Amino acid sequence: MLKPRAIFSFFSLAVTHLRTACVGLLFTLAGIAAHASQSIEEVVVTAEFRPVTVAEVPGSVSVLNPNANGDLINHLDELLSRAANVNLTSGASRARFIQIRGIGERSQFVEPLNPSVGLLVDGVDLSGLGGAATLFDVQQVEVLRGPQGTLYGANALAGLINVVTPDATEDLSGFLQIDGGNYGARGVGAVLSGAVTDEVGFRISARQYQDDGFIDNIYLNRDDTNARDERSLRAKLQGKSDRGSWQLALGSVDVDNGYDAFSLDNNRNTRSDEPGRDAQETSYVAFNASRAFSDGVIGEVALGWVDSDIAYGYDEDWTFDGFHPIGYSSTDLYLRDVDTRTADLRLLSAPEQGLMDGGVDWVLGLFVLNKDVDFARDYTYASGLFISDFGVDRVAVYGELATEFASAWRVSLGLRVEQHESDYADSAGVRFAPDDDMTGGRLLLERMLDSGNLLYASLTRGYKAGGFNTDGTLDADLRLFDPESLWNMEVGFKGSLMGDRLAFSAALFRMQRRDVQVATSITRERQDQSAEFIQYTSNAAKGVNQGLEVEATFQASERLQLSANLGLLDTEYEDYVNGAGQDLDGRDQAQSPAYHFYLAADYQLADGLRLNVNLEGKDDYYFSAGHAEQSPSYTLLNGALSYSAGAWDLSLWGRNLADKDYFLRGFSFPNDPRDGYTSTRWTQLGAPRQFGVTAKASF
Repeated sequence: MLKPRAIFSFFSLAVTHLRTACVGLLFTLAGIAAHASQSIEEVVVTAEFRPVTVAEVPGSVSVLNPNANGDLINHLDELLSRAANVNLTSGASRARFIQIRGIGERSQFVEPLNPSVGLLVDGVDLSGLGGAATLFDVQQVEVLRGPQGTLYGANALAGLINVVTPDATEDLSGFLQIDGGNYGARGVGAVLSGAVTDEVGFRISARQYQDDGFIDNIYLNRDDTNARDERSLRAKLQGKSDRGSWQLALGSVDVDNGYDAFSLDNNRNTRSDEPGRDAQETSYVAFNASRAFSDGVIGEVALGWVDSDIAYGYDEDWTFDGFHPIGYSSTDLYLRDVDTRTADLRLLSAPEQGLMDGGVDWVLGLFVLNKDVDFARDYTYASGLFISDFGVDRVAVYGELATEFASAWRVSLGLRVEQHESDYADSAGVRFAPDDDMTGGRLLLERMLDSGNLLYASLTRGYKAGGFNTDGTLDADLRLFDPESLWNMEVGFKGSLMGDRLAFSAALFRMQRRDVQVATSITRERQDQSAEFIQYTSNAAKGVNQGLEVEATFQASERLQLSANLGLLDTEYEDYVNGAGQDLDGRDQAQSPAYHFYLAADYQLADGLRLNVNLEGKDDYYFSAGHAEQSPSYTLLNGALSYSAGAWDLSLWGRNLADKDYFLRGFSFPNDPRDGYTSTRWTQLGAPRQFGVTAKASF
């Protein structure tokens, strides 16, 4: 059962922060709700086998629009906090590691990575490459919570993030956007879209964003050592015919950010003499096509290629040579070249043209993935350059049958069988070549009510391949870890109420995890008394992740729309001892706040003038299984005032308006010579108060 603390803590916080606002809101609603007539706009989800509206997806799904609030959203890490039970960690210039329902990676150093949360951009697999998730000219971000064992396999144990860019327009159109803000923020972007012929259209977008970051390096007397410089270029060519459609998408993302985020004083004043770098150059190509082979069979193909060059490094001692008599000086640089190729071939029945006289819809598919990772580490305390080669081959066969077995009742059964092979070799003579055969799937039961609302129950099985640890002087018996699997039991409701003015969904879930892959760490002292911090992954015997997700959008009047997302989460480890020898049986899993909420009010003040105010908050949670340090609970206030007149749009926006301190990453290890290298809590602060202006001219 959900822990009472999660429920009581959430409502206590809500009362504290929102009492005044809610009283005023109730009086407002009492006066205007009777006059409201607008209904909630339907949104289509593309990440299922067939495009369906959010209300028709038998699972917990959020669809986020980066432009919904009128503020400036540059990257995925600035948007995902609006989705219930989704958390992020940084340890870099961006918070690019995602956890859904408490499951997901928190960092990557030497070791190869098999992501628990999948990331797609226009069908291209960018899992584990979240630095490339810029959001200029993006239509929507779909967040699918829970294992997607039938649809996406090993990289979607916890869920999937699907980024969808807009289609080409029939008429020539576009816009130019310019923005600026505090901390030296400045950006410019442009979009051009139109038709080449009656059957072919195009869309091109380009964007550059820069800021100075939020760090003052008091040794170098600079305020830009954690700066961000991010450029993206996307192009899309689309065509259609009587028998089908096709799309060619190309993209290039060039991120050249600084990385100087940790301070010996646990604030935003650093002393690094060799500030780090967090850079990524990603290019991708995707081809998707759909064609009707007959009246009853449709063929689909999705091909993807991604190449990423990643440079991630930092000043390990966080200070300068000579800072302290017993201090040390060290840098650590990680270089990766990641090349990923995917092919997904699928046959599916046309609507009402399935088996048994059209009564059984079906899908049958083949998925192939090949990934090569060339890695090099340049580390002060290493005897030389460390290099490794890592390759992954995945082949999966999947299918699903669905039928209405009684009036308004529908049952679906999906299955995916996947073979995962990997091969690893490094300059230290370490060799691994594990392979895993894994099975996932889902059983869905849906009931369409007379009102058009949906009740569903599902049992889904997700899986994740095993792997190995390669970092530091790790013991041989800690090198390998086993695959993880989980069963997710979920019941939910989706529908429209109050004359279609209230869109409401709720999902209650319980996930039973087996051979839980847990990232932990140990710290070992070198001969010069400095510390070797080693991260590695091991298996806990069991784990439980359960909770509730609720989303609601209320069109209170023609001028006022209210939104609320709430996640309650209860997690624990079972039979697990971490790298420090601590028994964590019964303790909450890392990155699992007991509550997570997002509340927003969008009010049309006058024709063309709009105000959005929103709150996002989380309960406290453990940073890691390797120590007991926690992030405290927090609530952030954001807002935007937007004005539109013809082809012009102007927005004044602000995030974290109360300038609250909150954390994106936390560790515990010795790194300060002033206290004799005592184990200490270290945290990376989230962004302080940000504000700016965005202007857009359309044609």
